Amino acid sequence: MLRFKYTDGRDQDFVGLCRELDELLNETAGGEENRAHYNQYNLLDDIHDVVLICDDDVAIGCGSFKRYDDERAELKRVFIREGYRGRGFSKKLVGLLEDLARAEGYGQMILETAERLGAAMELYKRLGYIVIPNYPPYEDYEESICMGKRL
Repeated sequence: MLRFKYTDGRDQDFVGLCRELDELLNETAGGEENRAHYNQYNLLDDIHDVVLICDDDVAIGCGSFKRYDDERAELKRVFIREGYRGRGFSKKLVGLLEDLARAEGYGQMILETAERLGAAMELYKRLGYIVIPNYPPYEDYEESICMGKRL
């Protein structure tokens, strides 16, 4: 049975899923050394808003956001385990995170992705995100693509 769990960046299921996400991103980028400069932007210490998708007691997906500024929240660490992809879980997860950010007073959700993450970019486009100018700290990263959506 699927359920959604609201938690924070210290949750061990979230930490484990983020490790799996990092492994996938390292593979996609051709090795950890090719994306090591992004590690500093993916720390979990300042993430207070996390949603986990659980199949019974097993966490199968996650997503989070963190405060970027008074108006904007930054979507972070959206991931669904391989055997569960293609079922609409990412769409539901992002929707729940947007609702939570809206309830906390944010007017816009922003995110950073890359063209090599085509499935993620397509998801965000389908959900109404548009490409925006790269915001700090990604303004000098040529491979980064930033997107945003009014909440």
